[in-house]
Amino acid sequence: MITDAAPIVTARIGNPQSWTLQSYLDNGGYDGVRKALTMDPSEVQQEVLTANLLGRGGAGFEAGKKWGMLAKGETKYLVINGDESEPCTFKDHMLLEEDPHQIIEGTLICAYAIGASQAFIFVRGEFALGLERLSSAVNEAYAFGAIGRNILGSGFSIDLVVHPGAGAYICGEETALLESLEGKRGYPRDKPPWFPAVKGLYSAPTIVNNVETMSNLPWIVTNGGAAFAALGIGRSTGTRLFSVSGHVKRPANYEIEMAKHTFRDLIFDPKLGGGIRNDNQLKAFVPGGVSAPWFGPDQIDMALDQDAVGKAGSMLGSGSVIAMDDTTCMVRAAWRITRFFHRESCGQCTPCREGGGWLDKIMRRIELGQGRESDLDLLLDVCDNIAPGLGWPPQKTTICVLGPSIPSSITSGIKMFRDEFLVHIKDGRCPFA
Repeated sequence: MITDAAPIVTARIGNPQSWTLQSYLDNGGYDGVRKALTMDPSEVQQEVLTANLLGRGGAGFEAGKKWGMLAKGETKYLVINGDESEPCTFKDHMLLEEDPHQIIEGTLICAYAIGASQAFIFVRGEFALGLERLSSAVNEAYAFGAIGRNILGSGFSIDLVVHPGAGAYICGEETALLESLEGKRGYPRDKPPWFPAVKGLYSAPTIVNNVETMSNLPWIVTNGGAAFAALGIGRSTGTRLFSVSGHVKRPANYEIEMAKHTFRDLIFDPKLGGGIRNDNQLKAFVPGGVSAPWFGPDQIDMALDQDAVGKAGSMLGSGSVIAMDDTTCMVRAAWRITRFFHRESCGQCTPCREGGGWLDKIMRRIELGQGRESDLDLLLDVCDNIAPGLGWPPQKTTICVLGPSIPSSITSGIKMFRDEFLVHIKDGRCPFA
């Protein structure tokens, strides 16, 4: 049963010309930042802490706590991560295209709360329409007086730069994004010492937040953190955007109240995913982007709760839920994900650079019917070298988590569908070809 919680970040999507300043102002736009500018920055931070807004980029860390970790310094930066790179994740893409002023307003609120000297919005270069509309919205906001010197007559000044990326998956990782923003190759940085809140952009204290995270701030400031916290359950508060794709009848972005719905609701409710295509059977689903371990049909009634999914051995991650029906070759699915990560590795770390390539080669030969039964143990051995213990969250052997995320689909596939791997090997062909 879908709750009647009103949408927050998608409330204006569908309005005529929703990406323009006039449409935004006609629907309460910039009221949140006007209110924030009458408050002390610490009061704005407290509202976000009260809301318990979890970051919507993947890690799910509390935004207010992250802001509180910002080191003191005369120069502080705010960077908004719009480099949505996870396959089958397209919620930030939609927000950039359909409601860019909401992102700008959230960025201004955050910049004021943390005392940022300058703000940047880093957008994936392939998002051509989103980049165009966001850039136009920034120009409109400057002309309106919402960005620049003495914004909205408050005495607070901030400049905002829109920076297009060059299309590397790794730049979705916050420290690689900062390297790219500085004009360098997108290599992740070691943490420590490069914790962005301490030593980030140009070695100054920096907060990096996600596009959807920013989009929640105008509503939180306008309505109060307690109103946001009243939605959802426990730590999973508010509403959240989920990108539902794969073998569903109605693939799309859906904003629903967290923790009060299940994966079954998301995939099968007629108002949401609408069920499996051709009324086939659900075979497995990815609960939070292709980095996440898979779930089977027996976990379909799990709540969309950050902690519940974590305890079950996976994550809500980027909010991408991918359904796979009973016509899916699970070997091929795991191989394609592995191949993607291998190609997107920055190449800095040996376990990721070399291990990813080995896994790609082994998976390919199994899918093509040239595998050996010993390949299953070999796959798990290589996976264990990249992510020791094969648990979740993975143990790191690399600078960032891309490498240790590679084994997720392989270990899920072998654990859940070992017989399918063996059929490929023994019959010398893919049974779903």
